Amino acid sequence: MHRTTRIKITELNPHLMCALCGGYFIDATTIVECLHSFCKTCIVRYLETNKYCPMCDVQVHKTRPLLSIRSDKTLQDIVYKLVPGLFKDEMKRRRDFYAAYPVTEVALGSQEERGEVAERDQGTGPEDEIVSLSIEFHRDGREDQKGAVENGDLDKDKSPGLRFLRCPAAMTVLHLAKFLRNKMDVPSKYRVEVLYEDEPLKEYYTLMDIAYIYPWRRTGPLALKYRVQPSCKRLRLCPAVPSEGTNTSGASECESGSDKAQSP
Repeated sequence: MHRTTRIKITELNPHLMCALCGGYFIDATTIVECLHSFCKTCIVRYLETNKYCPMCDVQVHKTRPLLSIRSDKTLQDIVYKLVPGLFKDEMKRRRDFYAAYPVTEVALGSQEERGEVAERDQGTGPEDEIVSLSIEFHRDGREDQKGAVENGDLDKDKSPGLRFLRCPAAMTVLHLAKFLRNKMDVPSKYRVEVLYEDEPLKEYYTLMDIAYIYPWRRTGPLALKYRVQPSCKRLRLCPAVPSEGTNTSGASECESGSDKAQSP
């Protein structure tokens, strides 16, 4: 059974902090040549007078180094989700700045750049939050699923169809699979597997973990799929049969009980 392991944020700090300012990444930006990341304002200011990476001294660009940096949205989302209160504080600083200097506000800037995005829109939330999800049967054309339906083990009218659920964010994939098994009357010789798009999900993932790992932006229900597969049984392998001329004093594990009884 999966055991939850808690990791201190201090152990992850080297991967979440900017080497130039010493703080957590804000608008994380990555250098294309070496993949080192920094805050956007930090690296832009640094490259005004330097053309080499501040960590590994790789040349960023000979003449225009700003062409070789890219915004890293995924890394920034990870930082916001791992550091409590960072996103909320950053949005407040941006709102205060534009309130104090209204002339500097960019009309075409995004809501996040102006600090007008609520924390809920970033996919973060407490474990007791209710998550809306949709679940439907995954059709991949496999013969084992088709055979299960044709043999009468699964009802044809229960396999397809889109269903909507509202579940706690702390609900695990294992619990969701058990719910589907009971709801669809799936026989015990089959196992229910939950997927995001075409990727199977770990049983210990919670709905909140799925929202963090996969690009779900809350524009609609969390779209999940499920499929039914035969349970895999472990096969016991027999040891290799010893060749002639070798020492056969030890009894083979593959011998039947009757053979052992008749042997002298």
